[in-house]
Amino acid sequence: MDIRIGHGYDVHALAEGLPLWLGGVKIEHTKGCVAHSDGDVAIHAICDAMLGALALGDIGKLFPDTDAAYKGIDSKILLRRVCDVVAERGYSISNIDCTIAMQRPKLRPHIDTMRAVLAEVMGIEVDRVSVKATTTERLGFEGREEGVSTHAVVLLIKHV
Repeated sequence: MDIRIGHGYDVHALAEGLPLWLGGVKIEHTKGCVAHSDGDVAIHAICDAMLGALALGDIGKLFPDTDAAYKGIDSKILLRRVCDVVAERGYSISNIDCTIAMQRPKLRPHIDTMRAVLAEVMGIEVDRVSVKATTTERLGFEGREEGVSTHAVVLLIKHV
C-alpha cells in the first residue's frame, strides 16, 4: 500500500460586496473573497493538499490565475478536476481535514452542508470529510476581518 499525506494552505483578502464561498457553499455575509476564481479558500486548500500529496505543485500551477478560462470559476469544478488527477494516478482519498480561520460570520451553522457538498464533489462518504472553523480571537488579519485562511490535510491511498 502506498500512502501519501498532503497539506494545503490558502488565504484570500475579504472585501465588501463580494460573494462568500466556503467549502462549496455560498454564505450570506457583507464581505467575500477577492480572487480570480470564486475565492473558495477551503476548496483551494483541499486541492493544494491533494496536489501536494502527489508532488504535483499547487492549484496555481494547474489552474493559473493568468488564464481567463478560470476567471470567476466555481471552485467545485477545480476540486472535481483535482480528484480526477488523483484517480488517474491510482489513488483514492482516505480522508480530508480542513480548518477555516475567520472572525465572522460564525460558520458552525454551515459546516454540515460544507461537508456534504465537498463529499459529493469528491465522490467520497461524508464521514471522510472534516471541516472545522475557528476565530483567531480578533488577532491577525483574520481577526481584523481583513481576510480568511484555511489549512487542509489529506491522506491518499493506493493499493499496489
